[in-house]
Amino acid sequence: MRLLVTGGCGFIGANFVIDQLARHPERSIVNLDLLTYAGNPKNLADVANDPRYRFVRGDIRDAALVGRLMEEVDVVVHFAAESHVDRSIADPGAFVSTNVQGTFTLLEAARRAGVDRFVHVSTDEVYGSIPEGAFTENDPLRPSSPYSASKAASDLLALAYHTTHDLPVVVTRCSNNYGPYQFPEKLIPLFVTHLLEGKRVPVYGSGTNVREWIYVIDHCRAVDFVLGHGTPGEVYNIGSGIEKTNLEITATLLALLDRDDSWVEHVADRKGHDFRYAIDCSKLRGLGWTPGFTFEQALGETVEWYRANEAWWRPLKDRS
Repeated sequence: MRLLVTGGCGFIGANFVIDQLARHPERSIVNLDLLTYAGNPKNLADVANDPRYRFVRGDIRDAALVGRLMEEVDVVVHFAAESHVDRSIADPGAFVSTNVQGTFTLLEAARRAGVDRFVHVSTDEVYGSIPEGAFTENDPLRPSSPYSASKAASDLLALAYHTTHDLPVVVTRCSNNYGPYQFPEKLIPLFVTHLLEGKRVPVYGSGTNVREWIYVIDHCRAVDFVLGHGTPGEVYNIGSGIEKTNLEITATLLALLDRDDSWVEHVADRKGHDFRYAIDCSKLRGLGWTPGFTFEQALGETVEWYRANEAWWRPLKDRS
């Protein structure tokens, strides 16, 4: 199987590429990435010389380039996206351009090439906030930020290409990820690296916002599972069922790094900050997928990875 992976130098994409090459020796990967601020080729240094792997620097909005690459592959796994909520509030146009226009360019090229499968990787944030219970795949989309709105638009466009053109699209919507190679602007890597640097950690508002957390390798393997077992035209939620408030995450990280509550600084809340995300993953679990890592094990390993890889994250923080 020949895969086109978009955004393969980003956090989730890089972990997916590494895991695919390790677990599927018969597969080859073309990685298309523009190398914006969060795309780091160092993430894939260990596989750079693998003959089954090829990196192409380019933009998913470049129709000519995307069209050429699409002719070389069997399936598409589409991770590439602008993804940080705070950045989307400051510069929403970049999110609409990349996440909507870029997805359209890929879908149109995939339609013309006749690919066997197109996995569109999305987020649980498209559902918006839920005070209790959990969202199913059939619930309406109520995004709250320019980021989540752009992802909701790309989800609907991908599903429309299945309905209109019978393109074998599958959409996945995952909860909050954590793990190695995550750009240090998201909560867990930001807090871990701040604490390692001797800085206090900024908690939005009361810190009682709730998120469901999944280890990035579990997410990658769920995407792989959907690639092989998902039904075209369907949406699959991916989550662990592990819900934590931001304060609970903060307290766990403080304990792992031998810090106390004096290292916490409460800051003004984010605009349009959703209070709670939760998704029902029974549809995917019913097909046979389950997470393979416990929260305690995976978070501990994540902290140790950042502790051991300061040379990776410090230049990124200094630059940003």
